[in-house]
Amino acid sequence: MGQPAPRPQEEETYDELMGRPWLGLVYLPFVFLPLGFWTDAPARAWVASVLAIAVFLPMYFAFRRWRGRRQHALVAATAILGLALIAIQPGGNTFVIYACAMAATVLPARRAVWLAALLVAAMVAAFLAVMPLPLALAYAAMATAICALVVAGVLMTRARLRRDAELRLTRDEVARLAAMAERERIGRDLHDLLGHTLSLVALKSELAGRLVDTHPAAARTQIGEVESVARQALAQVREAVVGIRATGLEAELAAARLALLSADVRLDQRLAPVALDPALESALALALREAVTNVLRHAGARRVEVELVADDGELRLSIADDGRGGAGAPGNGLAGMRERLAAFGAGLEVDSPPGAGTRLQVTLPRRAMESGA
Repeated sequence: MGQPAPRPQEEETYDELMGRPWLGLVYLPFVFLPLGFWTDAPARAWVASVLAIAVFLPMYFAFRRWRGRRQHALVAATAILGLALIAIQPGGNTFVIYACAMAATVLPARRAVWLAALLVAAMVAAFLAVMPLPLALAYAAMATAICALVVAGVLMTRARLRRDAELRLTRDEVARLAAMAERERIGRDLHDLLGHTLSLVALKSELAGRLVDTHPAAARTQIGEVESVARQALAQVREAVVGIRATGLEAELAAARLALLSADVRLDQRLAPVALDPALESALALALREAVTNVLRHAGARRVEVELVADDGELRLSIADDGRGGAGAPGNGLAGMRERLAAFGAGLEVDSPPGAGTRLQVTLPRRAMESGA
């Protein structure tokens, strides 16, 4: 029997932790390190080391393919291999350290730490059994320190990957809840907007139908009122659709914060309390979305700053990052952004010196801000 099926975020964490298997073999040459200082090392020590590596490599790659109890068996086999090699030459501690790292990869953190402590104790006992006390203590101290660092590094990486996976799930859940809330709001707005209007249209149409034979003039008056009410309702629906399509700047900032946080990028924001026309706010939100997308794809930044300022007769939105800079020719995203902003008389400037980050600034005339007041 194996372990319980992992949850999606655990599966994603495990896959990322197990990636790049060849990178994990960079420590393997340390098996031969003691032999380099052992001037009269017997041939059996070299042969045993080569055979140990030949046995270890299939177990190492099988460990990355298998799951559950078979992985635990490979941890034990790797530890036994290392302890057996220590009896011939001290470089066998390399396999004990590999066993500790493998345990930290697949076991719960507490169990991994306890098992690593037991393996280190067994390794120290093996050193004491086959080496003089001062040399055994020196090897034990070195191997214990390396093992502690390796186990701590694996556990910290697991925690980080799990946190990132949970953050991605949280971001998806926030987006789902936001979409659900938006659908509910749209439903309420349309009900409030059209419910009374359609009831009035139905009543006036029914009244016009009753009057058309006996009082034609009054029937025409009612039909005219129906037309007027219908036109008003159409205008209101169009305004509502513009509001529904618009993405608020605050909402886009929240989405940007989640996206940047998942990429370990810090977001600082300073927004002036300015009333904006919904269509203009939507254009600014789309500009922010395009800028954040470019940061995530190309900038390699650690910090992004968003600032909205209203002074000197104009409104300025700037998005700056501390990434690699040197942005090339503007693509379709920036071209589309310029077209949307040009409809409001806004200008777009991009400053991206190599190695000094990128600053995107949108400048709007004061009247664009006042139109939303």
